[in-house]
Amino acid sequence: MNRLVRRYRSLPIRARLSLLVAAAVAFAVAAVSVTCWFIVQERLYEQLDDDLKKATVLQGPQRVDEIRSALNNCTDTPRESMDGGFGETFSQVVREDGTVCLFPSSSGRIEVTSSDRDVIASAGDGSTGLHRDGTDQDGAEVRVLTLPLVINDPSTLTSSKAAVLVAVPLKGTEKTLNDLALILLLVSGVGVLGAAAAGLAVARAGLRPVDELTEAVEEVARTEDLGIRIPVGDDAEDEVARLSRSFNSMTSALASSRDLQQQLIADAGHELRTPLTSLRTNIELLTRSEETGRPLPAGDRKALLASVKAQMTELAALIGDLQELSRPDTAPHEGRAQIVAWQDVVESALRRVRLRGPELTITADVRPWYVRAEPSALERAVVNVLDNAVKFSPEGGTVEVRLADGVLTVRDHGPGIAADELPHVFDRFWRSPTARALPGSGLGLSIVARTVQQAGGTVTLTRAEDGAGGTTATVRLPGAPVPPPEVPEPEAP
Repeated sequence: MNRLVRRYRSLPIRARLSLLVAAAVAFAVAAVSVTCWFIVQERLYEQLDDDLKKATVLQGPQRVDEIRSALNNCTDTPRESMDGGFGETFSQVVREDGTVCLFPSSSGRIEVTSSDRDVIASAGDGSTGLHRDGTDQDGAEVRVLTLPLVINDPSTLTSSKAAVLVAVPLKGTEKTLNDLALILLLVSGVGVLGAAAAGLAVARAGLRPVDELTEAVEEVARTEDLGIRIPVGDDAEDEVARLSRSFNSMTSALASSRDLQQQLIADAGHELRTPLTSLRTNIELLTRSEETGRPLPAGDRKALLASVKAQMTELAALIGDLQELSRPDTAPHEGRAQIVAWQDVVESALRRVRLRGPELTITADVRPWYVRAEPSALERAVVNVLDNAVKFSPEGGTVEVRLADGVLTVRDHGPGIAADELPHVFDRFWRSPTARALPGSGLGLSIVARTVQQAGGTVTLTRAEDGAGGTTATVRLPGAPVPPPEVPEPEAP
């Protein structure tokens, strides 16, 4: 059995579908054929039983005379059959002692069974008779009707029990049933073969889109061309159409991902080229000064070293941002995400940012709020938002920070962002033309958007609405259950 199952599973889908259709049709045809055969058999036997009842009406002079003749001239030798038993009727009287007396017209003798003797024993008790299958003297099958009979002897004023047995040969009925079985078998075979052929044709037609999908997948694997698409009708709504649309969507997403990856590599190379070029120039100047033996003035040397240090810091920040963006763009890992007191994160970020802009006034209104996020990533996102406000604030300006009900707003009083630049502020490596002279990689706000999205929130950057200039950054994060307070363990005595 297991071997058959393994061989079935190793077959192509078309062959399996054809076998399944053929098996289902074969089962249905077999069930219908067997049911039909049994129904016809039952109807034929009912017709035989009706004919036997009509032939065994005991009342009437003719039937009484036949019974008297059979009893007076009792013989168990049948007359010769003229037509081989077709359409004939076997008739006989069986006495209580087992004596068989054939009717003069009977061309065969019916074998008496114990059920016939039971009918004889019940004669005169209201018994209605018995239908059964039996055999004649040659062993041929017949259909038998046994009716009880009471014989009265006027000379002795006594009565005895007997039975009249009437039978018809089953040759004609059996031939009809055999012919019907043969016809049903032939029709069933043709039906099964036709169903298998139809199943194969339907499987080929139904799996044609799957073949196209397979060819497309193989073509993508061979050529790495993600622009290949499977044509799908606009009104197609079946499973294959959904699979084709899913494949087209997958290749589109993969193509977009590859384009973004190539764009990221190109942008990263462009951003890395500037500090590396500056570093190379400064280091070549220092090296040439050492090789020629003409030292640079102390002021110039100090400026060059300061520039080298600044470029190294910019490179380190850029590499850190690239590492952050290289992580999967999905929700935070369960092992890293935890319930975080957002107000503590904001306070920590404020302490760091105040060191970067000591000449600015940073006001803060921070209220408790708990979120589920990665603590380090969330703090970096808040630092980037605050650092962006500090970077664009004028000297002596004010930065307003407020956290309430899960909404963090950071307002600066800088020049603001042009309306046509707002849709691009969260793009990777995008920098406003007015900010290209300022330090930065153009990845800070991209990291903010990514971190906030992973935590289930939203971030927006808009122009200030009071007309005083500046920009407002708004970060919204869903709340999380407040963690229970930590209970210190009692000290051991």
